[in-house]
Amino acid sequence: MENTGIGWIAAIIIGGIAGWLAERFMKSEMGVLMNIVLGIVGAFVANLILSLLGVSLGGWLGYLIAGFIGACILIAVARAIRR
Repeated sequence: MENTGIGWIAAIIIGGIAGWLAERFMKSEMGVLMNIVLGIVGAFVANLILSLLGVSLGGWLGYLIAGFIGACILIAVARAIRR
């Protein structure tokens, strides 16, 4: 997470916000801890996918956007697996 330019505490806070936004957008009920995990893991996944496409998001706003996108992807994948 050091390459995003934010610290661990900020990653937890921003990841939680991104996860919460994704939870609302995807109409899912995950809980606070899962929102944080989804936001942080989602940011990693989205940054990986975006870097393969040549797109780089930096700073806290980029981390929030990537976290939201990635968390939405993870929620969609989890729903597909459950079915």
